Amino acid sequence: MEAGRRRRGRSTKDSADLKVEILRAATAEFSTKGFDGARMDAIARRAGVNINLVYHYFGNKDALFVAVMEAAYLTIRTYHNDINLRALDPEAAMSELVRSTFRLFSDNLHIIGLLSSENMHEACHIRQSEQIRNLYNPLLDFIGETLARGVAEGTFRSGVDPVELFITISAQSYFHLSNRHTLGFILHRDLTSAESLAARQRHVVEVILSFLKHQARNSSDA
Repeated sequence: MEAGRRRRGRSTKDSADLKVEILRAATAEFSTKGFDGARMDAIARRAGVNINLVYHYFGNKDALFVAVMEAAYLTIRTYHNDINLRALDPEAAMSELVRSTFRLFSDNLHIIGLLSSENMHEACHIRQSEQIRNLYNPLLDFIGETLARGVAEGTFRSGVDPVELFITISAQSYFHLSNRHTLGFILHRDLTSAESLAARQRHVVEVILSFLKHQARNSSDA
């Protein structure tokens, strides 16, 4: 009887582990080959499981890709760390948001491949996810509140749209990596080296903060 309990416990644990392995394999396959190029049999081989198990746990290719995207977006939101940044003064909070967004992409190059593929499909998969739909609402609230605090303190310019600012922060942190191969070739630089990444991060923080502080500084000078 005890052996039976151990077997049942091990089976349950193995089931959870298998789902994690399949999800990890699917992430690698989708990020390198895109949704269209990825194959379910290749995912099964990467995970070391029978293809029937992939269908058993995730249903079909579309549902598996949705699960991969949900995991990716949870990783993204973890990096933003806006819950903890609320305790900082506006300038420090915004600086750290820029740095953490930058680190998100430089630490997780596979996410770039996933986002590129989903944009090719006009976000048709993430539209199916209620988990992703409202995931960014707290972040946009944080950005809006931080901007308002900065304006009240005379640190930031007024009239900055939180959505536009977030798009700019993401673009500044994303473009050089999403185009790292072509840019690296024509600019004769390894854009993923530690030195290049550190220089780029400093530049992005300076660009965003200079924009936010420009009008406030001019007003104080006047």
